[in-house]
Amino acid sequence: MAGNDKRRGATRKPGTKKGMVVGSGGQRRRGLRGKGPTPKAQDRVPHPAKKRADAKAKAEQQRAKRKAQSETTPELIAGRNPVVECLRAGVPATGLYVAQGLDIDDRVKEAVRVAGDKGIAVVDVPRTEVDRMTGGALHQGVALQVPPYRYAHPEDVLQAARDSGLPPLVVALDGVTDPRNLGAVIRSAAAFGAHGVVVPQRRSAGMSAVAWRSSAGAAAKLPVARAVNLTRTLKDFQAEGLMVVGLDADSDITSDELELATGPLVVVVGSEGRGLSRLVRDTCDQTVSVPMIGEVESLNASVAAGIVLSEVARRRRQR
Repeated sequence: MAGNDKRRGATRKPGTKKGMVVGSGGQRRRGLRGKGPTPKAQDRVPHPAKKRADAKAKAEQQRAKRKAQSETTPELIAGRNPVVECLRAGVPATGLYVAQGLDIDDRVKEAVRVAGDKGIAVVDVPRTEVDRMTGGALHQGVALQVPPYRYAHPEDVLQAARDSGLPPLVVALDGVTDPRNLGAVIRSAAAFGAHGVVVPQRRSAGMSAVAWRSSAGAAAKLPVARAVNLTRTLKDFQAEGLMVVGLDADSDITSDELELATGPLVVVVGSEGRGLSRLVRDTCDQTVSVPMIGEVESLNASVAAGIVLSEVARRRRQR
């Protein structure tokens, strides 16, 4: 009959259960087990701190890549006067580029002649190519290619001073980031008898084409050293008997009163905005300011360095 009809498999036998019947397979025990310490915010993939950490790491990699490229890529010095001055100074150039159809004057003639005498290749290129190579800088139709700058070691600068037989005079830059200031300081250092310039490895301008141009070729005559840690390098100089004098606009002692000028000396120039860093200022044996009559808040770093170095040279001449 239909009422007594039962579908096969529609019922379970008495005493049976649905699902597992023996134990839990350890699932309950594993569920009670902890998952370990909570990861730091920067280690959690969806967390904003993780994204910021990744972005910072990527930016550091890009900066390192650009720095490595800059240290292996030739620089171009643009402009007739800078090119001629660099060639006169013996800058180790590898090529002179002259724009086609250029209105040639005495400076261009001298540049081509000196380059030829030194075995430097002279290449005629379209003016648009010179524009591209110099990044749109004011090149006046000529550009000089120089290899990446080879920095000296701070000890090399000190050794050069010892070999000169004169009291060592070294210029150190603390956070000067403008390459034009770097080049101008190198030019003043060479003019007033310094034996070398020391720059920090980080947060400092390097010997770029702009610095070459501002130095007017002086960087080819004066060694520029790179210090991994400027404070430690200054202490090393002190251990060798040099006195460290920092330029500080707030100092009560002026460069006119610099009695240390005639002895072994390091002149430290601070950055364009904040001056000397705290650690460097604390390391200095003395700080001096530039005497000024007018109500001017401060001087450009390279101008202040030139004034102090001129006073040092004057005192050494009168010694």
